[in-house]
This record gives sequence, C-alpha cells and structure tokens, in this order.
Amino acid sequence: MDQINAATEKEAAGFKQPFSYRKLFISTFLISAFTVGGGFVLIPLMKAKFVDEYGWLKENEALDLVSIAQSAPGVMAANSSIIMGYRMGGFLGSVTALLATILPPLITLTIISFFYDAVAANPHVRMFLKGMQCGVTAILIKVVLDLVVKQIKKKLALPLIVMAGTFIAAVVFKINIMQIIAVDAVIGLILMRDPQYD
Repeated sequence: MDQINAATEKEAAGFKQPFSYRKLFISTFLISAFTVGGGFVLIPLMKAKFVDEYGWLKENEALDLVSIAQSAPGVMAANSSIIMGYRMGGFLGSVTALLATILPPLITLTIISFFYDAVAANPHVRMFLKGMQCGVTAILIKVVLDLVVKQIKKKLALPLIVMAGTFIAAVVFKINIMQIIAVDAVIGLILMRDPQYD
C-alpha cells in the first residue's frame, strides 16, 4: 500500500511523466545495458532520464544522492541505483533500480565468458569499444562543464574554490578520492549552511 501511495504521490506532484515501476525498470535497464565506463558514466545518463526527461528527481536532489552513493562502500552504479530508486519509489523502487542495473552486465558477462577467446581477439570488438570510450569521455566532459557553469552563474566564490581544490588534490597530488570527498563534506557542513548555496 505504501508503494502504491508513493507512486500516486509522484503522479500528483506535477512531474513531467507519471511515475511507474515498469518505466523505472526499463529505463534503468537500457541505461545500464548501453553504458560503458562504470558508475561515473551511468550517473549523467540517469540524470538526463530521471531529472531532465521524467522530472522524478530535482537536479540538486540527484546530485546530493550521487554524493551519498559515492561516499558509501560498494559499487558506484549499484549504490546510485539503490538510493535514487528509493527516493523515487521507496523500497520497491530501490530493488527495481538495482535489478535493472545489475542484470545487463550479468547477462553480458555470462555470454562473453563462453566466447571469451573469440571476443578478445576480434578487432571489430576492440574498435567498437574504443568508439564507445570516446563517447563516454564526451559525456563526462559535458557533465563537468554543466556543473561548473551552474556554479559560475551563482557567482559564489566558495563552491568554485572547493571545485578547484578538489581537482588539484585529485589530479596533481593524487590524494585518495574518499579522503577528498570527506574533506569536501566537512567544508559543506561548516561553511555552506546558507540557503544561497542550495
């Protein structure tokens, strides 16, 4: 009953499309099936689908959920699916999104395991993967640029300083990403309580 009420509330919330577990499963399954590059690539595609197209999540809300998923132990893609699915459809939503995320790679790897030698030596497969890697790189760059532009438009110095510091710490000093995120979280907790940072 709670799950039905949650879905009904979604439909009544003025979202672009009514919420349904079937649509959640199909959308997440297709995203997972055609995504190469791991959780960081999955995130912008989920944002495009569930925030921009369906309107089931707000952009700031999605970014907060991704931050939580990234800081939690486990696989990034699975964590993000669980927490986003729960926010959109409760417990059943988290289970639905998780199954839709893990089924495509499970099916693909099972098939590949039977034909590994033929697949690994196939030049067409290698070219296919190289082409997909180029597309993945472009998607990641777009996400980064969108976030940077969004922060610049706010004309607030602190978020830009945090982003620059995070980039330098990760790229130049090779500091562990979990340590960087922990420091960023503390900075946000202490210095970003003002509503202007929302």
